[in-house]
Amino acid sequence: MSINSTKPYLIRSIYDWCIDSGFTPFVSVKAGPELDVPQEYVKNGEIIFNISAKAVQGLNINNESITFSARFNGISRDLDIPLDAVKGIFAKEVNQGMAFSSEDEEAQDKMTNQRSSNSTQDSLIPQTKASSKPKLRIIK
Repeated sequence: MSINSTKPYLIRSIYDWCIDSGFTPFVSVKAGPELDVPQEYVKNGEIIFNISAKAVQGLNINNESITFSARFNGISRDLDIPLDAVKGIFAKEVNQGMAFSSEDEEAQDKMTNQRSSNSTQDSLIPQTKASSKPKLRIIK
């Protein structure tokens, strides 16, 4: 049995919280070359979308992507943002929300945790260390 990612559920809950509180929900998206987004709005490799009901039409947040239609310079575009590209969701007015780590960072964290657990196991094995003579320092 596979475990579903919590990311789409968290995005939907923060979105609902924004709407219920009267805030404007924004999503931050990592804009890679494979992502079809208006490139003129990309800054530092990311693009931020206003996903409020006034700004987009047909918003759908499912377990794989966020889809909606929006107008950019008067031109309507249908966007399909994979959840892997979503960096965070937040309320514009209070700058509160949730940031997500990227898949690469999560894989790196898992490897680091695995290494640290291996080093913990290694530390349980008696090891002989070359001992040096103790040194004293006077600190005033």
